[in-house]
Formats: sequence, C-alpha cells, structure tokens
Amino acid sequence: MARATLWKIPCGNTNTLNLRRKIAAVALLQFAFVISSKADAEGAAFKDFPFIIHCEYNEIHRAYYLSKVDADGMAIYMSPDRQAGTITIHGSAKAIGQEASGSCVGKTLEQLRSAGQAYEFPR
Repeated sequence: MARATLWKIPCGNTNTLNLRRKIAAVALLQFAFVISSKADAEGAAFKDFPFIIHCEYNEIHRAYYLSKVDADGMAIYMSPDRQAGTITIHGSAKAIGQEASGSCVGKTLEQLRSAGQAYEFPR
C-alpha cells in the first residue's frame, strides 16, 4: 500500500510551499506549548535540566528527551525506542533496566554539557 505525505508533494507552486510552512509552524507551536506547560507544572527544577541528551552505545546514537522531574529532583530521560536513564542536578547519569556502559553513564550534567552531549532550550 502506498503512503502519501505532504512532504512528497512537488514544490512547483507557492501554495504547496506555504502549506508545508503552516503545517510545520503549527507542529512546532504545539510542541513548544506542551514543553512550557510542563515546565510551569514541575517548578524551578525542570528548567535546570537539558532538554535532550545525546548518548552513544555500541555505535548506536540516541537522543534522550527529558520526560519527567520528580519531587526529589531526579530527571528521567527517554529515547524514542524506550531506552531510559536518570540523572540528578549533582549526581551522575544511570541507565534504567540494563547494564549499559555508553557515553553518558557515570557523567554529571556538567560533564555532559562540556562534552557537547546536552542540548538546552533557548531561554
């Protein structure tokens, strides 16, 4: 069965290009609203963590997205393929549910930031 997407529509006219821009803008605005509402709900601790942490394990690169900050200040990061890890403001990164030794495990937030593995939302 063939799948058609808006991204495969030829860019021959400006209406198609404008439609693509509008769809992308709506998608980004919805995403930004969800993040800002979560930040308000979690309090000041949420903003202290990077939005994405990039890790490598067995030559596989993953982006771990900030999923949750609990009352104790522990952040949970998840990848799209359901790999997860935790970190605290002053603690080190740990894998959840596996004995992984990738490029993030054991590093602090400061070490991840200085290694270029932590990505912040612009403030």
